[in-house]
Amino acid sequence: MPRTETDPNGQESKAHILDYAQLPPSFFVRLAPTRFPEPTIYVLNDCFANILGLDPDWLCTSEGLRLLSGAATLDDTPPIAMAYAGHQFGHYAPLLGDGRAMLVGEGVDRSGRRYDLHLKGSGTTPFSRGADGRLTLGAAIREYVMSEAMAALNVPTTRSLAILTTGETILRDKAVPGAVLARTARSHVRIGTFQYAATSGELDPLKALADFSIDRLYPEIESDGVQRYQDFLSAVAKAQGRLIAKWMSLGFIHGVMNTDNASIAGETIDYGPCAFMDVFHPAKVFSSIDRRGRYAWNRQAEIGQWNMGQLAQSLLPLLGDSEEAQIEAAQAALSRYVSTFQLAFHSQMANKLGVDPQHKDLSSFIAETFAAMAKGGIDFTSFFTALTRSVANRSDAIILEVFQSPSMAETWLEMWHQMRSNDPRDDQYRVEAMRRTNPVRIPRNHQVERAVQDGENGKPQTMIALLAAVKNSYAEDPAFAAYEQPPKPHEIITQTFCGT
Repeated sequence: MPRTETDPNGQESKAHILDYAQLPPSFFVRLAPTRFPEPTIYVLNDCFANILGLDPDWLCTSEGLRLLSGAATLDDTPPIAMAYAGHQFGHYAPLLGDGRAMLVGEGVDRSGRRYDLHLKGSGTTPFSRGADGRLTLGAAIREYVMSEAMAALNVPTTRSLAILTTGETILRDKAVPGAVLARTARSHVRIGTFQYAATSGELDPLKALADFSIDRLYPEIESDGVQRYQDFLSAVAKAQGRLIAKWMSLGFIHGVMNTDNASIAGETIDYGPCAFMDVFHPAKVFSSIDRRGRYAWNRQAEIGQWNMGQLAQSLLPLLGDSEEAQIEAAQAALSRYVSTFQLAFHSQMANKLGVDPQHKDLSSFIAETFAAMAKGGIDFTSFFTALTRSVANRSDAIILEVFQSPSMAETWLEMWHQMRSNDPRDDQYRVEAMRRTNPVRIPRNHQVERAVQDGENGKPQTMIALLAAVKNSYAEDPAFAAYEQPPKPHEIITQTFCGT
């Protein structure tokens, strides 16, 4: 059973009553359990299951399969579909909700941390809007790989517990296997959930949602009254700023930063047409549905601020006793988002570049570096890996190899050495900071695509090998050298798809 595991302090790690279901009933719809023809474990994250206090062997039993497929819940109550609204590519939809997902319970992991267990692809709900509520195996593989890679990169993220094949064949552009992805998060409440609460115009549901979110995610907030909700908005703003700085420092593009895909926990959620850049271009877009570049790499910080503006607007009635006080509190929180993002991004980029984070010319040097990378068509991850190796081996030749133009290389290298000339830190310190921030391996798009295609053709080994390669992304490992390589011309992926 999953409820008999104990944490290091000897406390039982149990399923708890679904706290989200204690909110006003407008926030969710109770669902009937799902029945699939032949639910079968495709991949199970054994190590993560143990962290959650769930016995991997039990999860493979008929009772465990019932939980992972949506036929049962952690606390023996009906599963629920969560209601939320959202801006999708800037256009407001007042009611979206879980159209192919269900919340099947909340648990406490071995460290005492609360988590949601959420199933994606578990069937139709009242929010399905005519869709089939199913998930393709390929989309499940993509999210599993990307979320676990992000966790290995120390990026706040939802985590993947398991993929089940359902025994169904579903139709997209072709007939493909159906799947259910079991994932966890600190919470699945989104900015869009607050937009939904605010749409009613009633204060009590909005306050209940805010109090639930504070208690679950930001228990350090001990203030009362309007200060409590001002502090909450600021905490979410800072979490979002740190998250998006981390994305951008790794060349990651979320692809669909709609407000219904923005977690108030500051975790990466809803991996659809996401991707890591290969060749650097600041306006890079992969998503097949982002035709105007709204969610390009270089717009993610701006969109994060825009999304926080929508959260602030939703929370206005709780932020002050007058309109003036409400607007002042909202603006203060948005300022904290900007300052948090800038500090986090500049700090991470300084570490990636091996230069002093306090250098007065840091911002301009980062801009010059990106300009050189873009002009030279340089692979994002390979550039910073080579730079780390250059510092570690005291050899400029390693970083010079990534430049196609010798003159451009010499110009940039001269700036880089100038930036490092007065750095008070020693080389060993710099190398360690670079190794912590410059991954050697990422889940490159062509590798993910190969895992998806092989997986849909009954070959999960490709996915498992890729997961092994990115498990320790920051560590040098000759056994995984092939996974460091950028795509060959025929392997380049120019578009990714959301899988709905």
